[in-house]
Amino acid sequence: MSLDRLADLIFPDITKTPEDYINAYPKRELQEGARVTRYAPSPTGFQHIGGVFAALVAERTAVQSGGVFYLRIEDTDQKREVEGAIEDTIRTMNKYGMNFTEGMTGEDTSIGNYGPYKQSERAEIYETFAKDLIKKGLAYPCFATPEELEALRERQTEAKVTPGYYGEYATYRNLSPEEAIAKIEAGEKYIIRLKSPGNPENRVEFHDLIKGETSFPENNQDIVIIKGDGLPTYHFAHAIDDALMGTTHVTRGEEWLSSLPIHVQLFEVLGFKRPEYGHIPTIMKMDGESRRKLSKRKDAESAVSYYDEEGYPTVCVIEYLLNIINSTYEEWRAENPTADYHEFPVSLDKMSKSGALFDIIKLNDVSKDVIARMPGEKVYELYTAWAKEHDKEMYDLVTANEAMAKAIFSIDKEGPKPRKDFAKWMDVKEKITYFFDNFFYAETVDQVELPKGMTIDTAKEIIAAYKEAYKHNEESQETWFETLKNFAIELGYCANRKEYKANPDAYKGMISDVAGAVRAAVTHRSNTPDLYTIMQILGEEKVQERFEKFLAL
Repeated sequence: MSLDRLADLIFPDITKTPEDYINAYPKRELQEGARVTRYAPSPTGFQHIGGVFAALVAERTAVQSGGVFYLRIEDTDQKREVEGAIEDTIRTMNKYGMNFTEGMTGEDTSIGNYGPYKQSERAEIYETFAKDLIKKGLAYPCFATPEELEALRERQTEAKVTPGYYGEYATYRNLSPEEAIAKIEAGEKYIIRLKSPGNPENRVEFHDLIKGETSFPENNQDIVIIKGDGLPTYHFAHAIDDALMGTTHVTRGEEWLSSLPIHVQLFEVLGFKRPEYGHIPTIMKMDGESRRKLSKRKDAESAVSYYDEEGYPTVCVIEYLLNIINSTYEEWRAENPTADYHEFPVSLDKMSKSGALFDIIKLNDVSKDVIARMPGEKVYELYTAWAKEHDKEMYDLVTANEAMAKAIFSIDKEGPKPRKDFAKWMDVKEKITYFFDNFFYAETVDQVELPKGMTIDTAKEIIAAYKEAYKHNEESQETWFETLKNFAIELGYCANRKEYKANPDAYKGMISDVAGAVRAAVTHRSNTPDLYTIMQILGEEKVQERFEKFLAL
C-alpha cells in the first residue's frame, strides 16, 4: 500500500492504467512481412543530409514491404526546440520523395490512429506507465542534488570504478516509500529513476539488422525516466511509443548502439515486445588521408540547403544515397538504366558495417548519369524551377527563349551514351551561355578557346573561307561533316592522321583543326556538344553573324 500511496502522491491526476492504453492502441493489421518504421527527429534544428539518409533507410524498409512509415516528433527537450523545425522536416522529406503513411503533417496536425505523434502531447501516457512502475517497485523518486551527483562522480573516479548511478552508489534506490513520501511532502525536488534489475556480469546476445550478431553486458544503471520538468527522457518515451504505435523495425544512427542495453531492458521491464533494431553507419568524409564524421559545422554538404543552392535534383541525391545504403545499387542501375529507383530492393544486411563514405565527386558522377537520362523538356522544367529562385537572370533568359532552351537541353540525348554535361543546375550557365548573344558578344578575343597551337589569325583565315562555303541546310550531321572535310582538304589540311604524322610539313594541320576553328567562331569554346546541332539551333542567320563578328575580333 505504501508504494501505491507514493505513486498516487507523485501522479495524483493519473487514473488510467497501462492496460487502458494498450487497449487504446490495438495491434496493427498488417500483411505478412510488412514492416512498421518511423522517422523520429527532435525539432532542435533544420534537416541535414544524415537525416535524409536515415529517413530513406526507414522509408524503403517500410514501403517495399507493404508496411507503414510514420513521422513522430520527439520534442521532450523543449529548451532546445527550434521554431519551424517540424515544418522543415516535413517539407524536406516530402521534397525527397518520402511521404509518411501517418504521423505529423504540420506543427499541430497529424493523420493516423496511433497518435498523438508529438511526444510533448503524450505526457499522460508516460506518467501512467511511470506510475505503474513505481507501484511495482520498479522505479523510484531520486532526490540527489547536482552537488551530490558531482561528488559521487569524483568518488567513483578516484576509486577507478564505472561512473554512474547504480547499485551501492544509487543513494536513494532503497529509500522506503515512507521516507520518499516524507521528502516529497517536505518539498524536496526529485526525478524518477528506473530501478535497474540488470547485472553487468550477464551478457545479452543481440542480432542487429545491419551490424549482425553482437552482445553486451546487461544495463545496471538506474537511468532517469521522468525528468524534473515532468517530461520523459528519450529512453523511456521511445520505448513506450514504439510499443504502442506498433513499430516493428527501428533503424537509427550507430551512435545509439551504446544505448541498446538500456532499451532492451526497458522493453523487458515494461512488458513489451521490442522491435528489431538496425544501427546505420555514420556518414564519413575523407579529410586528407583519414576519415572523419561529416560535420554540420565544418562541411557545407551536410546541410540539405546546400543541395538546393547548388541545384542537385532531389532524385540525384536520392540515387546517390542509395549507393551509400547498398553498394549493389550501382550494378543494379547499370542493368536497369530506365527503371525507377523505387524498384531497387534495399537490404539492411547489405549495408556497410563501418562508416559510409560521402564522396562529392561520386555524387556528381551519379547526378550526371541521372540528368543525362532525363528528356530535354524535363531538364528545362527542373532547371527553370531552380533558376527562378537562385539565378533570376538565367531564368528570364531561358524562359524567354523556351523553344531554343529545350532544344539545347535535348542535344545528344538520344543513343546509348547521352552527354553528361551537368551534375547540378549551377553548372548550366557556364555550359550554355554561348547560345545567348548578351553573354556571347560580351566575350573578348582573349576568351576565345582555339585549337592547340592555332593562332587567331589562322583561325580567321579558315573562317573567312568557310563563311562562303558553309551550307546551313545539310541533311544530316554526317553530310555536313563530309562537306567540312572536303573544304578542309581543299584548304590544305589532312584527313588522315597517319599521313599527317608521317609528313606533317606537307599539311597545314588536321581536319579537326578546321572544325575547331569553326567551333571557336560559333561558340568561343573548344569543347561543346555536336557542332552541327548547335548551328542548327542557332539558325543560318545567327551563324553567319557570328562568323562576321569573329573576323572582326
